[in-house]
Amino acid sequence: MKQKVTFMLLAMLFCCVLGIHAQTGGQVSGKVVDAMGELPGVSVVVKGTTNGTTTDLEGKFTLGNVKSSDILQFSFIGYKTQDIKVGEQQTFNITLEEDAQALDEVVVVGYQEVRKKDLTGSVSKVNMSDLLKTPSASFDQTLGGRIAGVNVSSGEGMPGGTMTITIRGNNSLTQDNTPLYIIDGFPVEDARVAAAINPNDIESTDVLKDASATAIYGARGANGVIIITTKQGKVGKPQLSYDGSFGISTVTKKLDMMDAYDYVKLQLEVDPTRATEKYLPLYEGHQWTLDDYQGIAQNNYQDEIFRTAWQQNHNVRLSGGSEGIRYNASLSYYDQDGILLNSNYERLQSRLNTLVKRGKLTINFNSNFSRSIQSGSSPSSSSYSGMNNLFYSVWGYRPVNYPGKSLDSLLNDLVDDDIDASNDYRFNPIADLKNAYRKYYVNNLQLNGYVEYEFIKGLKLKVSGGWTYDNRHSDTFNNSKTRYGGPTSTDKVNAEVVRQQRLTWLNENILTYQTNFKSKHFLNALLGVTLQNSDYEYYSLRMKQIPNESLGMAGMSQGTFDKSTSTLSSWSMLSYLGRVNYNYKSKYYATASFRADGSSKFSKKNRYGYFPSGSLAWSFSEEEFMKDYKKWLSSGKLRLSWGLTGNNRIGEYDYLALLDMIKSHATTSMNNTVYPFDGNNANVGVAPISLPNEDLKWETTEQWNLGLDLGFFDERISFTADLYRKTTRDLLLDATLPYSSGYLTAMKNIGKVRNDGIELTLNTVNIDNKDFKWSSNFNISFNKNKVLELAENQTSLLSTATFDQNFNSQPNYIAKIGQPMGMIYGYIYEGTYKYDDFDKSGSSYTLKGNIPHYVSESNTQPGMPKYKDLNGDGIIDTNDRTMIGRGLPIHTGGFTNNFEYKGFDLSVFFQWSYGNDVLNANRLFFDSGFQKKRELNQYASYTNRWTPENPNSDIPAATNSSSNLVISSRVVEDASFLRLKTVTLGYTVPKTFLKKYKIDNARLYVAAQNLWTITGYSGYDPEVSIRSGGLTPGLDFSSYPRALSVSFGINLGF
Repeated sequence: MKQKVTFMLLAMLFCCVLGIHAQTGGQVSGKVVDAMGELPGVSVVVKGTTNGTTTDLEGKFTLGNVKSSDILQFSFIGYKTQDIKVGEQQTFNITLEEDAQALDEVVVVGYQEVRKKDLTGSVSKVNMSDLLKTPSASFDQTLGGRIAGVNVSSGEGMPGGTMTITIRGNNSLTQDNTPLYIIDGFPVEDARVAAAINPNDIESTDVLKDASATAIYGARGANGVIIITTKQGKVGKPQLSYDGSFGISTVTKKLDMMDAYDYVKLQLEVDPTRATEKYLPLYEGHQWTLDDYQGIAQNNYQDEIFRTAWQQNHNVRLSGGSEGIRYNASLSYYDQDGILLNSNYERLQSRLNTLVKRGKLTINFNSNFSRSIQSGSSPSSSSYSGMNNLFYSVWGYRPVNYPGKSLDSLLNDLVDDDIDASNDYRFNPIADLKNAYRKYYVNNLQLNGYVEYEFIKGLKLKVSGGWTYDNRHSDTFNNSKTRYGGPTSTDKVNAEVVRQQRLTWLNENILTYQTNFKSKHFLNALLGVTLQNSDYEYYSLRMKQIPNESLGMAGMSQGTFDKSTSTLSSWSMLSYLGRVNYNYKSKYYATASFRADGSSKFSKKNRYGYFPSGSLAWSFSEEEFMKDYKKWLSSGKLRLSWGLTGNNRIGEYDYLALLDMIKSHATTSMNNTVYPFDGNNANVGVAPISLPNEDLKWETTEQWNLGLDLGFFDERISFTADLYRKTTRDLLLDATLPYSSGYLTAMKNIGKVRNDGIELTLNTVNIDNKDFKWSSNFNISFNKNKVLELAENQTSLLSTATFDQNFNSQPNYIAKIGQPMGMIYGYIYEGTYKYDDFDKSGSSYTLKGNIPHYVSESNTQPGMPKYKDLNGDGIIDTNDRTMIGRGLPIHTGGFTNNFEYKGFDLSVFFQWSYGNDVLNANRLFFDSGFQKKRELNQYASYTNRWTPENPNSDIPAATNSSSNLVISSRVVEDASFLRLKTVTLGYTVPKTFLKKYKIDNARLYVAAQNLWTITGYSGYDPEVSIRSGGLTPGLDFSSYPRALSVSFGINLGF
């Protein structure tokens, strides 16, 4: 019996061994190369299983447990994936080809590229094909709503204007909150430089959001990092391409103003005697009445200043190369007229890239030159009086003239003689736009490159260098037909030139080492040292009372000297950095980085800042226990990161006690007026203008990030979620000082701000077959900003976004502990005083004793504005001001749908912002009867104002009440919007048709931008903020409207 049992056990064991052998299969090996040589790190897996390995430093691999029926899958960053059936073959020599589409799966992080699947931090890749479907001057103009957590806004719609990009909320109260840009390895803090790059020259744009991704950039990474990589040549025959478009733009909306009838009716309320004399005279035997103004001819000044604007865009590119040398050259021209008269943006740009590879040596060189000219000035530019701004005159000019007076005289005369010029600065807006000369020139030259040498397999040294020359100058000329040079100007004809330039050089030395152990442990490490220096110069000269205006700018020397300015500054940085990436079997990942930055902007005591980071990731979908779920869960990864980053964007010498040469009555940062020695105005003196602060140091941002990446059904559905907390301490703040110090302000490290948020992104391939494809992208991000600390014993910080001298003494924004920054501040509006609020005696009205009144008004009357008495003392004063709106949105996002049907393609993109308010300061002038100013037109909405015949209205009556000159919730509006941002329809011509014309590819398209907006905002556009900054978002006053544009274009390849 025992022998039988033993025999049976041996037989079973033998069967198991045979079974195991059948299941495990044999061993295969091979080598993977590309056109340039061996490829280390290539993924080699048995398709549909977790059995896999990667190639070593020589591109070789060995893999066991492979059956003849298996399929080997070879994949690597930027290359086409190959599937090879095993069969009887045991040795495989594979050559991978580059794949432009696969490059979308490659993400550029600090100083290296990684596969998206290997990321441990929060990094988003911009879909450049979506951005390029609509012609634009810069990549940022169509970026808004494309990436979760990236808020893109513009102050207004002026051509050539720079967008403001904020990543994961505002960190700093008073300093710059825009990200750092890395352009082909060269760090740039000025968003205007990045915006000057032709979008068609950009290969990829990657957004680094969490600290593990940005800490490698240390002192400048707190606001996030945007890495822009321009196009390079590819191996193959020379390829010539042309992309061109023509289009038109028009204003999306015009504001309704009072017509002639309602306007004259208002004038009869404001000044009955004068208005009756002027508008209701006995003229040529006819006694004019108010009804005569019904349907009468009138002027519409918005029709006069807006135009249908022309734009064109042309790009020519030549690229190609061999295994040893690759090249890419481009030339582009962009020309856009603004929808306002005499405004334009024009840019000419050329770019050249060359890559040379000889054995272990790689040399790369990039050059870019651009020249742009912006014509016209922003209508919202800050001045002493808002009455100097363009739209005060556009909206305020009267639509009708007196009987017997020509309507054309209002269009042609420089000023309206019937306004009170002593307190009203209206000027013919048409004449001013046509005659004011404003030119802003930018010449930018960028040269950068690197030399890389591989000493041994995996060990490389990369030495990079870059030099940037940024020259900007502006010319301003005001002739006798302009606001600032005309008859009402004290300076008469005047001109100003401004010249500024910045020279920046950079040297980076990066040593990297990459290896693996037994094809299980993968290690990548880098060490580096970088040096950067930047020198800045600024000069200006202004001349007035120029006698010969026909010479234009050339006549400056004949004028009288007014003022000149000159500035010279410099800063430098020395940095040390390092990073280690490790992963085990592409399942468990760890990354650690460290950077030390030394900046000349701080004293020796605090010159260096130290910025570590660490992150972990677990690709749980690669675990054995997830094998059964592979059919529907194709990938899954958890990420956790922490790190410190900094912000050093302050003045070059803020930590020093500065001295200045001061002339008589010169205003400085000191709280006093300087008088000359011995009463002689020719004497000058030297005085300290700032306090030293050797303790000044970096702003430091600590950030935690928890992320989840999921892919379903072979990545047809992908989902990414990120939860973050970002806390910024030691805020760099220009703090107010007591007058006893002798100074107004000083730069200090004060306060703390926190941003908490969540970001969600969903990508789907809804339909994918031979004739029809449909893919979608949806993203939404929530950010909660909170002020945690301010200065010593300070619970709130008041700020003023200036726009007019009647309101500039009132703070209109507040940053309060426990609340978001950028909260709008003022009185709570409760409507107008009604008759029930008064005791009547004859024809007189006296406010009841229990009804609060505005502090500076002793004779409140029905129809005046009424505000909430928060402290219940019966008087409305500054103690009753509170938060009345939020300048920052609760959430933002975008939704994209791309369709392809045979040769047609359609892209539809929606963008939204929710929960933010706008302080519509325009309504303080044009929805209020503004101080009963003579002959000042109003918005059409003001026809419903309070009058004795309309006593229930909550729009204030036309009075000169001081309570009508305050910031209140009456002019705070919900600026949430949903916008159909872009629509593009294209057709790709069949190659069979093009072949006989020797054209490789051709595509025709029509693209539209800003087609349709749903919003409750009454102004031109809800996406407005003319005074940028974290403390004062969402102010609208005389802003340049956003345009609706339609373009027709063609893409050609030869």
